[in-house]
Amino acid sequence: MESLVQPGKQSGFGRRKVHPGHADLGKSQLVRPVPDSRHQERTVALTAVEHHAPIVGTPPRQLSWRDEDHTRAFAERLAAQPAIADAFITLQGDLGAGKTTLVRHLLRALGVQGRIKSPTYAVVEPYEVDGRAIWHFDFYRFDDPREWEDAGFRDVFATPGLKIAEWPDKAAQVLPVADLEVRIEVADDDSRRVTLSPHTPRGAELAACA
Repeated sequence: MESLVQPGKQSGFGRRKVHPGHADLGKSQLVRPVPDSRHQERTVALTAVEHHAPIVGTPPRQLSWRDEDHTRAFAERLAAQPAIADAFITLQGDLGAGKTTLVRHLLRALGVQGRIKSPTYAVVEPYEVDGRAIWHFDFYRFDDPREWEDAGFRDVFATPGLKIAEWPDKAAQVLPVADLEVRIEVADDDSRRVTLSPHTPRGAELAACA
């Protein structure tokens, strides 16, 4: 499991424009946000359009991962599901619980090659595998809803592809409902207690792989 240290203060976020499908975040256009008195109205509209009620009648599933091999095995099963292609998955858990470890195993299982970086400072790391877009978000530093549109995240979530988000509560005002929520907790014996909570039919399909 990864060992994470709480990051320091980030500067400059909100000036980076992310282009959907772009595999190189470093080449994203840098723009200066323009104040807009209508922004609050846009944020409210976005919330109303993209948020929807979770499905009912699908109970959470409880898992236990004794070690990282169990994490890897789950990630490989998840990656094999067709529903993963356009899913939105959120990861909940304390620092060091294993969220980023799970993401790395999942991205490897999906075919991502090369270094897999944590997006703690960049907020998002985009990937592309066989024409399929994958976006790994870390909202630990996200604290201003205006950054949602300033950074182009609204466009990202409007395009096809897999979206994975750590610390989703930090952006709860603007994020759509996740298909699948994965909560990871560290047990006394250093194993992981995992709860899979599906909120959509696609999420229920993904949770069934456990």
